[in-house]
Amino acid sequence: MNLRYLLLLTVIAALVIQPTRTQAQLKLDTREFNPKGEATVVRRNQIIEVTWPAGQQKWGKVQFDMSSSGALLKRISLGNKTEFHTISEDLDPAFLLSVGKRDLLSQNRWNIFFDKVPSRPFNTFPVVLRKSGISVKSTGSRTIVTIGKLTADRFSGALEVTFYNGSPLFNIAAVMTTRTDATAIVYDAGLVSRTQKWNSLAWISTADKMESAPVQYADSAQNLTVKYRTITARSKEGTLAVFPAPHQYFYPLDEAFNLKFVWHGNNYRKMLNGYGIGIRQELQGDRRFVPWFNAPPATPQRLNFYCLISDAGDEAALGAVKKFTNADRYAKLPGFKTMSSHFHNEFIMNVVLAGKPVPEKPEFIEVFKRLGLDMVHLGEFHYTAHPKGPDSLRLRELKALFEQCERLSDNDFLLIPGEEPNEFFGGHWLQIFPKPVYWVMSRDKNVPFAENKPGFGKVYHIGDKNDMLKLLEEEQGLAWTAHPRTKGSVNAPDIYNHEAFFKSDRFMGAAWKAMPADLSQPRLGKRVLDLMDDMNNWGDKKKVIAEADLFTVTQENEMYAHMNVNYLMLDQLPKYSEGWKPVVDAMQRGKFFSTTGEVLMHELKVNGSLSGETVKLNPDGTGDVSLKLSWTFPMNFVEIISGDGEKVYREKIGLTATKAFGEQQFRFHPKLKGRKWVRFEAWDCAANGAFSQTFWLQ
Repeated sequence: MNLRYLLLLTVIAALVIQPTRTQAQLKLDTREFNPKGEATVVRRNQIIEVTWPAGQQKWGKVQFDMSSSGALLKRISLGNKTEFHTISEDLDPAFLLSVGKRDLLSQNRWNIFFDKVPSRPFNTFPVVLRKSGISVKSTGSRTIVTIGKLTADRFSGALEVTFYNGSPLFNIAAVMTTRTDATAIVYDAGLVSRTQKWNSLAWISTADKMESAPVQYADSAQNLTVKYRTITARSKEGTLAVFPAPHQYFYPLDEAFNLKFVWHGNNYRKMLNGYGIGIRQELQGDRRFVPWFNAPPATPQRLNFYCLISDAGDEAALGAVKKFTNADRYAKLPGFKTMSSHFHNEFIMNVVLAGKPVPEKPEFIEVFKRLGLDMVHLGEFHYTAHPKGPDSLRLRELKALFEQCERLSDNDFLLIPGEEPNEFFGGHWLQIFPKPVYWVMSRDKNVPFAENKPGFGKVYHIGDKNDMLKLLEEEQGLAWTAHPRTKGSVNAPDIYNHEAFFKSDRFMGAAWKAMPADLSQPRLGKRVLDLMDDMNNWGDKKKVIAEADLFTVTQENEMYAHMNVNYLMLDQLPKYSEGWKPVVDAMQRGKFFSTTGEVLMHELKVNGSLSGETVKLNPDGTGDVSLKLSWTFPMNFVEIISGDGEKVYREKIGLTATKAFGEQQFRFHPKLKGRKWVRFEAWDCAANGAFSQTFWLQ
C-alpha cells in the first residue's frame, strides 16, 4: 500500500469519524434488546457483533467497530453460524445532505409542487458521525442498532442500522432533524471502502441486461443509468448490493427520466474520500419543477438505503433485490385487474397527427405491458390540442385517439382514452367515459347541447359546469380532481365541495400520488389520504384512485419508482369494442384498492361487505374485519382509520413481527360505535403500501 493511499485513509477517518470517548468509556445499551430472540449481540472490547437469521438456514453477521480509527462496519458476513463467508469489510456508511429553501408562500405551503429548490442558493454537507455510544434493541422480528451522533449543518441525529430476521437484508439510515423552517432536502448515500478487496461491480442496464466491470480504485466516481436502482460490489467470498427504497427515495417530478440514480468510484462529488458505491439524486431533477423533499422542523428525516448480502455472486444478489419489487412488475391477483391512470404521453398530437411514422407497437405500450398493467387510462391533449374546437379539429383529434386506443388494445391489454380537461369545474380534473364519446369544450349561444354529425355520430357541446355534469350523467362517465390540494388544483376540491357537480355520484372524488415527499413519514401521499378522510367526513361517498401523472413513457425511464396502480375487482378484462363500463362501475362503486405494488390486499371485508358498501355494525358497535395481505419487504403496520363526520380516529396495529415475502390473513375487531365510515391502510418498512376505499357504516 503506497503512502498516498495511507494518507487518503487518514483523511477519510478525519472526515467521517470523530471519536469522543476512549475504549473504557464506550457504552453499549442493550436494555431494549431481547436476548431470547433469534438475533444475538456480542461485545468484544470495542467490537459490537450482531448476528441475525438471514433465511434459507443462513445467518448474517455485522461487526461494528466503535474504536476511533476503524471503519464502522468492520466485517459483513454470511454463513451457517459455524462457518461464515466475509462478504465485505472495512466500510463506512456515507451520506451527503443537500439543504435548500422551501417556498411556503406561493402555493399550498408544504404541499407545493411548483417549486424549483435548486434554482435558489443551497449547500451540500457531508454527514459526520461521532462514535459516542451504541444501543441495540429488538422490535418484533427486527434488531435496530443506534450509533453515536450525526451532524450536517443545521441537522443532527443518529445512525440507525436495522436487521430483518429471515432475510439477508438490512437498512442503514441517518435519522436527522432540524429546527429551521422552510427547509427542503435531498441526499446521496452509500458505503466507502477502506480496503481494496472489492473485485468487480455489477448492475442491470435499462435494456434489462446484466453488466459488470472490474473495480479500479483510482478511478474517479461516476454515475450510472441502471434498472432496478441497484449496484453490487463483489469480493472473493460474496456480493453486497446497495439500493434505495423503491418509491420513497424518489420525490415527485413531471418526468420519470432515469437520472443515473447510482454511483461508484473514488472521491464521489469530491466530498467522499475513498472508493465507494451508493445511491444518488440529480439535484436539478428533470429541470422542470424540482421540489425535493420536505423537511419540516422537528421531523426525523430518514436518509436511508438498503443493503443485501449474498454468498452466491452478483447475479444472485441482483435477482434477490429484484424480488422485492416483483422485478418492477405488478403481480397478478385472482379476481383483480390492474389499472394505472393519468399519462400525458401525447402520442396522438406528437406522432399520429404530426405526420410521423406510426409504429405498429409503440414503445410506451410495451413499457406498460412489461409493468404488468392490464389497463391504462390516458390523459391526452394536455395543452397540445384543440379542446374548444373548432369542431373540425377537435373531432379529428378525438377520432384519432379512439382509433389508436382500439388498435393498441388486445385481449390482454386495454388502452382507455381520457383527458385532463381543466374546464368548467375549477382546478384540474380528469374524466373517463365507458365508451368513446365525442364532445367539444365550448358551446356558442345557438349551438345545441347534443347533435348528430356525419362520420362521428352524437357530438356534445359543453359550455359550463351544468352542461358538463349533464354529459357525465347521460354517458355514465366519471370525473375526479387531479392532484388535489397541489399543482393546478391547489384549492380543489375544497373550493367546490358544495357544488351540485361535486355532490353528484358522477364526480368520483380525487386522485392519489406520493406528493409531496417527506422522509419522516412512514407512509406515502399523506396529502390525499388526509383529503380522503375529509371527504368522508363531509358525508359525500367519494373515492380516491391512484394516479401516475407522468409525461414521457420510455423503456429507459425509471417508471416503477414513480408509478402506482389500482387493483379493480374484475374477473375479466373488457374488450375495447364492447366498451369498458365494468371498469367505470368498479371505480364509481369503490371496488378497488390502490398500491405501490409491494403490498397487496387480496381480501378485505367488514362484516362480510366489500369496500364502497354500507355495513351494519355488530350490536356492540364493533366490526369484524377480515384482511388478507401479501408483501415483499417486511411489513410495518396496518392502520384502521374511521370518522364520525367531524373527527378522524386512527388505530395502528404494528406488524414489525412480520418477515419479508409474507402472506397472512388478519382478523380485527375495531370499536366503531358512533362512526360513519372506516377505511384501511397497510405499509411496509420501506414506506411502500396499499390503501382501501371507504366502507360506510350504519
